[in-house]
Amino acid sequence: MVTPGKAFTAGAERRLKDLGITLPPAPTPFGNYVESVKIGNLLYLSGMLPVVGNEPQVIGRVGAELSADDRQKAAEIAALSVLAAIRAHLGSLDKVTAVAKLGVYIATVGDFRDHPKVADGASDILAKVFGSEMLSGRVVLGVASIPLGLPVEIELVIQVAD
Repeated sequence: MVTPGKAFTAGAERRLKDLGITLPPAPTPFGNYVESVKIGNLLYLSGMLPVVGNEPQVIGRVGAELSADDRQKAAEIAALSVLAAIRAHLGSLDKVTAVAKLGVYIATVGDFRDHPKVADGASDILAKVFGSEMLSGRVVLGVASIPLGLPVEIELVIQVAD
C-alpha cells in the first residue's frame, strides 16, 4: 500500500540524472486541449503518446505490426513524455508527492492478452524515477485505435506539494 504525500527520498530529478535518463521536450497538444491542469494539489495529465516533438516514434497495433520490444518502447516513450509534461507544468519532478492513478490504453488486435506487460513499460519508468513506493493502482485497457495510429496512450494523475 502506498502512503500519499511521502516523496521518494533521493528526489526524482536526482534519480533521472543518476539513471542517465534525458527527457524529451514537453509535448504540445495535437488539438484543442491542454497537456496538464492542476486542481487543488492534483495534477491531471492528458493522454500522452509515444511522440517526440509531435513526431510519432512507434506506429502500429500491439499483437499485429509491433514486436514485444516495440510495444515496451512505446510505453516507455509515452511515460517519458508524461514526465516532461510534469516538469514543464511544475518546474521540477521533485514536487511530485504521490502517483494517484495511471491509465494505459493499448491499441491491440482482438485476441491480444499481454496488456500488463505493455503497461509495465510505463510503470517501470515511473518506479525508477519516483521509487516503487510511489506506484499507484492502474487501469490497463485494450482499444481498437489510438490517435495517429499509435500503439499506446498514457494518462496520469499525481499529487503535488503545495
